[in-house]
Amino acid sequence: MNYQINNLPERVQKPRNSGLTMVMDKGLSLRQVEDFIEVGGDYTDLVKLGWATSYVTPNLDKKLALYREANIPVYLGGTLFEAMIVRGQFDDYCRILDKYKLEYAEVSDGSIEIEHDLKCDYINRLSKLVTVISEVGSKDVQKIFAPYKWIKLMNAEIEAGAWKVIAEARESGNVGIYRDSGEVRQGLVDEILTQIPEETIIWEAPQKAQQVWFIKLIGTNVNIGNIAPADVIPLETLRLGIRSDTFDHFL
Repeated sequence: MNYQINNLPERVQKPRNSGLTMVMDKGLSLRQVEDFIEVGGDYTDLVKLGWATSYVTPNLDKKLALYREANIPVYLGGTLFEAMIVRGQFDDYCRILDKYKLEYAEVSDGSIEIEHDLKCDYINRLSKLVTVISEVGSKDVQKIFAPYKWIKLMNAEIEAGAWKVIAEARESGNVGIYRDSGEVRQGLVDEILTQIPEETIIWEAPQKAQQVWFIKLIGTNVNIGNIAPADVIPLETLRLGIRSDTFDHFL
């Protein structure tokens, strides 16, 4: 840090298992990646190449090399996994992970219907190759799961080999754990936390108000995902209580 401020909340240092910030790269150029790493790299734990953007991203090898040199793990969005699974290309998907030397993979079912036992089987098979992050929740705003179902699905996916489970919200933050207005489904989150350890969940929270809500609920070292590159520094100030939204919370 540039100077001393006393009595700030203590952040877990990288590499860390909690307090993760997962950033969504929706198509940054190589120059933009370099600029992002310069400013936000120290505060970023994971980068997701959103949905299937990796399929059309120019200079993908060079982009991954930049993140690798900065010691920031990258994984491909779960929609790519779904797009390949629905076409019977699981082995091709595994070859992609190997080709690009990826050490993380996301398994989701937000866009396709898949038997949960089969999803867990994919998690288990992939967990023998890479670190798996699974995602629970649908991208369809009409599909609202009861809390007990979220808990059941999350538990099963952790048991199958997932390192973390993502609570779905999309990059817009208006489905899954949120109402279409972006408001947190508070009862759902509270119920999930009675059964699932908080450090195991990455809460997708692209909107500032959502980030503030989870920081106040769980603390500075809550796992937060789907953060825009330009929001990494602002999020870190929220975590430390040096932005007005969380200023009083940590005094």
